[in-house]
Amino acid sequence: MIRSPQVSVIIVNYNAGDLLTQCVQAVLASTLAVEVFVIDNASQDSSMQQLRHLLSSPTHQEAQVVVVENSENLGFARAANQMIPQTQAEFLLFLNPDCIIRPDTLEQFVHTLQRYPRVGMAGALVCNPDGTEQSGCRRSVPSPWRSLVRVLHLDKLFPYHPKFKSFVLTQEPLPTQPIEIEGISGACMFVRREAMADVGLMDEDYFLHCEDLDWFMRFRARHWMILFIPTIKVIHEKSFCSRREPLRVLWYKHRGMVKFYRKFFHDVYPKPIFWAVIVAVWIRFGLLAGINLMKSLYSNKGSN
Repeated sequence: MIRSPQVSVIIVNYNAGDLLTQCVQAVLASTLAVEVFVIDNASQDSSMQQLRHLLSSPTHQEAQVVVVENSENLGFARAANQMIPQTQAEFLLFLNPDCIIRPDTLEQFVHTLQRYPRVGMAGALVCNPDGTEQSGCRRSVPSPWRSLVRVLHLDKLFPYHPKFKSFVLTQEPLPTQPIEIEGISGACMFVRREAMADVGLMDEDYFLHCEDLDWFMRFRARHWMILFIPTIKVIHEKSFCSRREPLRVLWYKHRGMVKFYRKFFHDVYPKPIFWAVIVAVWIRFGLLAGINLMKSLYSNKGSN
């Protein structure tokens, strides 16, 4: 007998390899009833073949899993949004395919949000495979000023000055209880359907990266809290899906940052400062792209 799902899990896949199968297996082992939606953005590896093999096994034939294979890469937000009308549960988990959750992860999320009715979104302690906390796990919104502080390492020059704090909060002691926060890891976003209906779906103008930051801003603008829950641990093989195309990922990341700044901070800063920040973003992209090209050329030369 198929139980009504308590959580709808949305996984957007792009060349995640066998991690996709591991991710789906972990979700299906949850202590709560789940429905899973896997949306593939025209992967070129064997990840979908491996997933189909998993779902064809007798153990998983009754699992509530919907698989959609797009003919092109639609980007993260657009691919995730396309399945939301089919979801049924009160809560949704947007999970990267290179993440592994525990059997009680979803149950812990649900129980926590039931205690905090004004929480619209929650995140977990997202860790590297070696157990260390990832830098994007808990953060403040990376405003142009905070980004400048981080790039110029002003937080290290003035470690005790409140105006020179980085938006990355991993250097602060890990809390022991759930706390309200400005931003969580976009790799694992647990969302209340009521809040999402109020705020709206992710902005599809972001192809990759920054759609989560945009959502955080909009949730908070509608007075929905974002919660960081340190007792829930998720393992994330960061950047696994983007290793094949580092330059393309860099481009979309910086393009997304520019859109994010224009959307939320255009009228906050004096025009000269705002446009100086935009120029700095593209200079940073140029430098990182150059470094990546040099590494690629050196690697190819070494293999010949």
